[in-house]
Amino acid sequence: MSDHSPETILQFGTGKFLRAFADLFVHELNEQGKATGRIVVLQSTGTERAAAFNAQRGRYHVAIRGLREGRRIDETVEVQSVRRALAAATDWQEVLAVARSGALRAIVSNTTEAGYALDPADRPADAPPRSFPAKLLVLLAHRFEAARSGLTILPCELLEGNGGRLLELVLEQARRWGWAGPLVDWIRGACSWPSTLVDRIVSAPRPDDPWAADPLAAVAEPFALWLVEGTSPLAGLADHPAVRHVERLEPYYLRKVRILNGAHTALVAKARPLGFQTVRDAVEDPQIGGWLRQLLFEEIVAVLEGRTEEPERFAEQALERFANPYLDHRLADIALHHEVKLRTRLLPSYEEFCRRFGRTPRLLGEIVGGMES
Repeated sequence: MSDHSPETILQFGTGKFLRAFADLFVHELNEQGKATGRIVVLQSTGTERAAAFNAQRGRYHVAIRGLREGRRIDETVEVQSVRRALAAATDWQEVLAVARSGALRAIVSNTTEAGYALDPADRPADAPPRSFPAKLLVLLAHRFEAARSGLTILPCELLEGNGGRLLELVLEQARRWGWAGPLVDWIRGACSWPSTLVDRIVSAPRPDDPWAADPLAAVAEPFALWLVEGTSPLAGLADHPAVRHVERLEPYYLRKVRILNGAHTALVAKARPLGFQTVRDAVEDPQIGGWLRQLLFEEIVAVLEGRTEEPERFAEQALERFANPYLDHRLADIALHHEVKLRTRLLPSYEEFCRRFGRTPRLLGEIVGGMES
């Protein structure tokens, strides 16, 4: 790939999920001759991972391991789609310069569910602001002032309607700062805010892995899916086979977040206190594996019947993916922002079960029974 390829994507998030998902997709498209450009990665808090990216000139390894249509997959890709990394704390003026670039086409984010909140302490002159929506607003304002074209914002956070919710947070921050008029019209009209749904299990390499010395290495299952609601332009990403436009995300969101992600969060609550370290170890334990199967089919799938396509089959596939012998998906990693995940991934199923069946689901109740929406 040419080092002169334009920087077309600004990415909020440096975690291994995006490294083995959007960043890998861009690399694969570039390798296929579908010039998608290069990525500038932004670390919102801290500087260590941005420094690691730059020390390796943006290159790192992703091992893809698992089964695809019954065939064993074990291949490694050196991803080269990241041009450079910036840290908001030390490189904010350079981040603003990227926002003003004519080559920029999209912003990708994965700040986790916790990133969808405003900070009352944020001020327009802060360099940078604290919250993700405030940072995004400042970047868009600088682009607007430079008379550049609108961008496509592609949020990867696991929140239903994430595109619309992020837009509303950005507009609320603008209102708090007294920003209105043409800027707000441009944010609404010239920029695209599609909701998306991402699906791929990604973990860190094992200590004995050949790529364990690479601090940015990641291990991913072969399965990957990025659903985008509507027909927004996707900065060339739509050419990747894992990226699909759909008319409505809601049925897919319900199925994926409630079953697959809900099961992950349930394992953090149940199995991690018992000393289990990985998802695979937990589901292979007869007691925990049986507990999870009962939770899925009797309490979570039960409230999804008639609302999404084949929830039972998806739950079976999820359990198979959890047992992938080539992935060490650490419960400690899933535990990040655990309270927020409980509220978004398990509490809705608990409340809907209570309403639908007139009784408390026993297993979900043990985890979230004391919480309120």
